[in-house]
Amino acid sequence: MYKLTGIKSMKYIFISLYLIMSLASNAQELNINVQVTAPRLNLVDPKVFETMEAQISDFINKTKWTDDEFEPQEKIEGNLNITISSELSATSFTADIYVQSIRPVFGSNYKTQIINFVDKVSFAYQEYQPIQNSFNNYYDPLSSLLTYYVYLIIGSDYDSFSSLGGDKHFQTAQNIVSSIPTGNQSLAVEWGSQGSNRNKYWIIENIRNARIRPMRQAIYDYHINGLDKMSEDAARSRAIMLSSLTTANDVNKSYPNSAFMQLFVNAKRDEIIEIYKGAGRGEQTKVYDIMVKLDPAQASRYSSIK
Repeated sequence: MYKLTGIKSMKYIFISLYLIMSLASNAQELNINVQVTAPRLNLVDPKVFETMEAQISDFINKTKWTDDEFEPQEKIEGNLNITISSELSATSFTADIYVQSIRPVFGSNYKTQIINFVDKVSFAYQEYQPIQNSFNNYYDPLSSLLTYYVYLIIGSDYDSFSSLGGDKHFQTAQNIVSSIPTGNQSLAVEWGSQGSNRNKYWIIENIRNARIRPMRQAIYDYHINGLDKMSEDAARSRAIMLSSLTTANDVNKSYPNSAFMQLFVNAKRDEIIEIYKGAGRGEQTKVYDIMVKLDPAQASRYSSIK
């Protein structure tokens, strides 16, 4: 009886260890809300887009993307909305993809945007086609698109918690860009250096460019020593954040009109305005002068801190 009991005990231990290891191996990094909408289409059954939405959500949220372990409350949150704008065929589409990631701020219920970006994309999709992690191989445009933005989200989040902490993941995103076939003209426009200076090539080129590096370090300071300390000492936190904005202004002089700067102001515009509404006049003037240079298309938005 003792021997049998011992065997059973060992069995339970092994089962418990297996369950623990299984849970750890499935400690995925992302909790992204995915939505696919197709408001004006005629060729495709709407259920196809429901399937697409479910597949994309599973792909993003159930894949293990890094070697790091995440507790459920540590998962990176955000939204990925794909709005199909036209049917090129029954299986080929153009779309606007909205990518947002957010990060909790220490000592508060506030969550700050890290990415807030809209990209115009094209891809093919047939119901139930596999979506594959394209971190080291090219399979199809949709798989590469989603994998690229996953690593952009993860890298950007890591940069906000550790100085240049996203390097490894940004390198992966750059590898994805390099794997895109060059012969397809539409892919070349979306992914290549000859495309818009806001496309996926230029975003990741900027992030990994040495001229942008001081700004990435300043963004870390903006979050860790600015936002995360706001509940302890608001005045000191604003001063640190102003120093980070000053660094961003210096980087903008070195590398004007960069895609990375646009990413930053799109995510932080409203936050900066709200924070500096409560600052002194001298600080407000400095922030205003910087932000209208970094974000000239939205200069009127900063009038409340002028």
